[in-house]
Amino acid sequence: MWQWPLRSPVRLAVTVVVLGGLVFGLVSLGGSGGAASGGLVAGGGSGGNRWDSGSSGVSATPTPTLLPPVPELTPEALPVSQAPQQALETARVWASAWVNHPDGMTSQQWVAGLRPYTTDEFLGVLASVDPSNVPASRVTGPATPTRVAPKSIEVTVPTDTLTLRILIVDTEAGWKVSRYDRA
Repeated sequence: MWQWPLRSPVRLAVTVVVLGGLVFGLVSLGGSGGAASGGLVAGGGSGGNRWDSGSSGVSATPTPTLLPPVPELTPEALPVSQAPQQALETARVWASAWVNHPDGMTSQQWVAGLRPYTTDEFLGVLASVDPSNVPASRVTGPATPTRVAPKSIEVTVPTDTLTLRILIVDTEAGWKVSRYDRA
């Protein structure tokens, strides 16, 4: 049966036109019955009529579903004076390892020095960095907190060529660096 329309281009064209007409007709009839109610009268209707004639009191205009209110999410910021010392120490040690890239050091060796202070996810990003492209060679100041939250802290660490902005997060394994950028 399914091969019949494929035996000639004329049969295929006739089949497509007939199917298109059927679909158009069904959509046209279904569109006037009220899409919100599915075209059926609730409660059996009057006189066995299947189509909603508007007399049932059901609106054809869809009404939005009421959802419970969702409280607005706002990050909890803490004063910078409440920055955990362990997080600041992690930032300082990580920045010292970041600037430690003597000539001939491979990317694997450089990442190995950062590994104890870095999240596993961020290690994948750092593995693609060529340490010879790191412009700084020494840390010139302390880690200074700029934003503090209960489970994360952002700090700046000055180096001899630029200032690093480092994000440290509280993981199950302690405070770890999850991102850095130029400040």
